[in-house]
Amino acid sequence: MNKAIPLDWPEIHAAARKLEQGSLVAFPTETVYGLGADAENPAAVAAIYAAKGRPSNHPVIVHLAPTADIGYWADSIPAEARALISAFWPGPLTLILKRAAHIPDTVSGGQDSIGLRCPSHPVAQALLGAFKQGQGGVAAPSANKFGHVSPTTAQHVRDEFGAGPDNPVECILDGGQSEVGIESTILDLSRMRTHGPVLLRPGHISAERIAELIGVRPRMPDAGAPRASGTLDSHYAPRTPVALVDAGQLHAMLQRLSAAGRRVALLHYSASSFSDGIAQIGLPGNPDGYAHDLYAALRTMDAADADIILVESPPEESRWQGVNDRLRRAAFDSTRVLELLLKMPR
Repeated sequence: MNKAIPLDWPEIHAAARKLEQGSLVAFPTETVYGLGADAENPAAVAAIYAAKGRPSNHPVIVHLAPTADIGYWADSIPAEARALISAFWPGPLTLILKRAAHIPDTVSGGQDSIGLRCPSHPVAQALLGAFKQGQGGVAAPSANKFGHVSPTTAQHVRDEFGAGPDNPVECILDGGQSEVGIESTILDLSRMRTHGPVLLRPGHISAERIAELIGVRPRMPDAGAPRASGTLDSHYAPRTPVALVDAGQLHAMLQRLSAAGRRVALLHYSASSFSDGIAQIGLPGNPDGYAHDLYAALRTMDAADADIILVESPPEESRWQGVNDRLRRAAFDSTRVLELLLKMPR
């Protein structure tokens, strides 16, 4: 937790009471900020969907305290799940398991599975520990409008939902900037007998680390895989169009867009120098640092009054898989957008 932002324990307990009363609470995790509600209260979960503008068939992840009984939430827990929980919880790993019959299917978009994770952020852990004596579950997708850039600071949440009387969020717990910066890895273990482990969303915990632990490399998603958070083709996107451009073509693309009179915002990570006449942010050249800064940078560039945000494509290496997944979804259909900007008159 950012020590410059004090958070007293009464605020934690007040937030827990709000959750128990059916209200929405935004809170920090090590990945991004979540918009939380009591996972066993269908009306409260429905309020999440309404606040975000999220389709009701798009499942949310249930966050648990380290002391919670996972057997209460999942119908069956394979040995692989227990090994992963022991190794990576608390941490940025979500497991998809068969949902226990008594858990409302509002959290799973009507599916018979459920996404569970135990976050490591101290504020999240304190909140989950205070909520229902540490045995409840908090359904919490990212605290932003559906499909937009996820928030990694409390201010991002305020910017997303505003401060007026129509704000659906009862309170925002400020725990500083999220350490990881992109959403959790999602691993499907609900079909172990027929499909084995399936990687639904890459993240900070890589497929290689998972394979080292359970002895099987996760497969890529198949047509019958459960729906999961953040896996639509277009997601994590600012309002300004985003386009990925290979490093070797970046200078030429900048020149073409300039010649067409387009305003460009640029995210890059290489040591190359670019024109001082454009808004730009240099991101770290390592995947962990890049992920930590990515969403804040996208939000900053979204406010730059540009026609397009150009992003220098990161390396196509396994350790960059989570970052590249987010960027590809943010830049969905970017080829068409670039063509229009280069051809259409201003």
